[in-house]
Amino acid sequence: MIRVQKVSKHFGGVYAVEDCSMDIKEGIITSIIGPNGAGKTTLFNMICGIVSVDSGHIFIDGKNVTGLPAYRIARRGVSRTFQQAHLFKNMTVRDNLRAARETSDVELSKVLAKVHFPLGLDVRASDLSYGQTRLVEIARALLKTHKVLMLDEPTAGVNPKVRHELREILLNLKKEGNTIVLIEHDMEFVMGISDEVIVMAQGAVLTRGSPSKVQSDKRVLEAYLGK
Repeated sequence: MIRVQKVSKHFGGVYAVEDCSMDIKEGIITSIIGPNGAGKTTLFNMICGIVSVDSGHIFIDGKNVTGLPAYRIARRGVSRTFQQAHLFKNMTVRDNLRAARETSDVELSKVLAKVHFPLGLDVRASDLSYGQTRLVEIARALLKTHKVLMLDEPTAGVNPKVRHELREILLNLKKEGNTIVLIEHDMEFVMGISDEVIVMAQGAVLTRGSPSKVQSDKRVLEAYLGK
């Protein structure tokens, strides 16, 4: 699905990502974890074309997308959310969703049901809680024609109820055939939902594998807590 091949990115004299390689498989939930500053969001941004690649290559479905602008990568089926959920506050839920794709109220209501959104289309975004805003943002990402859904810290700032709902939402989306990639700091959430976990440290992949394999790797604990 996605192949990252020896990718590097520096800002000034600091390497955010250095000689990083990974494969993200189709039809599963993959979580990318690591301490702050490990390069996770920079990697996401390079895959999506928001940040340029200094060296290396990125492939989506076998096609080299390195250097393509973000809108062209999005058209190849990459849909994502960001660390902070953002909607157009002066617009209704309906209009925020239609910013992704013009469609009927029936389809909009169906996608909101998929993310367990409890309110209607006419509610203004300014009246939503942060957790509800996050659900609408995920619904908007789903509305885009996509092959892979990339979510940057989806549980950040949400309460335990919404966190539990997000778990059920993502597992249901996987059952429907969605490929999902997460950046996430909530380890309980990660270990309970992921098919594969990729651990980054100092801009590169430290290890990868099943949740149980990653949890038992001493290098992971050292990366988070220091030797």
